[in-house]
Amino acid sequence: MLIREAAVAGSFYSLDKENLLKQIEKCFFKHDYSPKAISSEKFKVCIVPHAGYEYSGPVAAHVYSRIGKANYIIIGPNHYGRGSKYSVYKKGIWKTPLGEIVVDEEIADNLIKENSLLEFDVLAHEMEHSIEVQLPFLQFRFGSDFKIVPISIMNEFPSDELLKECKSIALTIASIMKDKNYILIASTDLSHYLTYEECVEKDKKALDAIKKLNERLFFETLRKENINMCGF
Repeated sequence: MLIREAAVAGSFYSLDKENLLKQIEKCFFKHDYSPKAISSEKFKVCIVPHAGYEYSGPVAAHVYSRIGKANYIIIGPNHYGRGSKYSVYKKGIWKTPLGEIVVDEEIADNLIKENSLLEFDVLAHEMEHSIEVQLPFLQFRFGSDFKIVPISIMNEFPSDELLKECKSIALTIASIMKDKNYILIASTDLSHYLTYEECVEKDKKALDAIKKLNERLFFETLRKENINMCGF
């Protein structure tokens, strides 16, 4: 069986199970920016950050405190330039200190068959944190009673070519998700290395384009404002 070991346990989040549970509990309930309560909302797509838990964990908890129980396609940027451009981890299990999560091989295989841009690739996922750090939050809510399809995307610039390819992949994912109990999780951090005021100004413009469901405006905004979101 293909096993993806936890790569960033001990750095982005605690390696020890009990300490990790306390760390996540703090993100949910005991931090100044915590959601403070668990609820359930109906949505099919969400955006979450992927920094270390001490930095963005409480923000991620606002999503995971509301997310419904389902299976999850998780898309994250490739920070290390390893593997193929659009990499699907299509079988086996992912391990964290909280247990093992099964990859939905049927859905992953269908994605690869339906879109030639998508490739079965392990190398892109071996050291990458952007997908891994989402899993303990899901396990905190639902144990390991769900499946995942991890997809890693390697890119540097919000080019027209990337937009075209992402639209193609999005249509494939939407078609396969239709009538299935799946939620799409998009993992990205927003602006880096700026003042708080600069981050708020730039990120609001990017988020406004996302809210309008206008992918071309989103890409144009990233280029015009030089917004350094992970993945772009």
